[in-house]
Amino acid sequence: MTQFAQDQLDAIKAKIKHVEFGMLTTSNVAGRLTSRPMTQQQIDGQGQIWFFTSDKSPFTHELQANPQVNVSFSDIKESLYVSVSGHAELLKDRAKAGEMWNPIVKAWFPEGLDDPHLALIKVSIETAEYWDSHLSKMAQLYAMAKAAVTGERPQGMGEHAKIDVNAPR
Repeated sequence: MTQFAQDQLDAIKAKIKHVEFGMLTTSNVAGRLTSRPMTQQQIDGQGQIWFFTSDKSPFTHELQANPQVNVSFSDIKESLYVSVSGHAELLKDRAKAGEMWNPIVKAWFPEGLDDPHLALIKVSIETAEYWDSHLSKMAQLYAMAKAAVTGERPQGMGEHAKIDVNAPR
């Protein structure tokens, strides 16, 4: 991985590491998009986002047929919105599960790490896009009101970037 790609991954990691939930979108067998909330457990240095799941969940079978997924994160209070696209894998990795295990996960898997249906989803980031406004709500409202009066688009509303981890630089 180039240093440029690593810097991009680090930027995405910094933005979403405190956003607890993401909406994981998969394609079902009919090709329709379906989404569900997932609790992000970790985003590692290689740009992989990890989630716990049950291998009995119907959507996990969809991953095998179509591993391309999207995970969207939002933190409304911080005006942060991130969309990540990548390749998902369903894994049975007890060591990795043990590394990320926490008491809340036990609510879903009462047998703990020995639960026969405990699985992990690893999403390897390929592309991402984010919108991040560092302005206070009052400053955002002022910029929008000013734009409404002047007829111009709001200026200085925040940062927007597209990232392609695999793009050569």
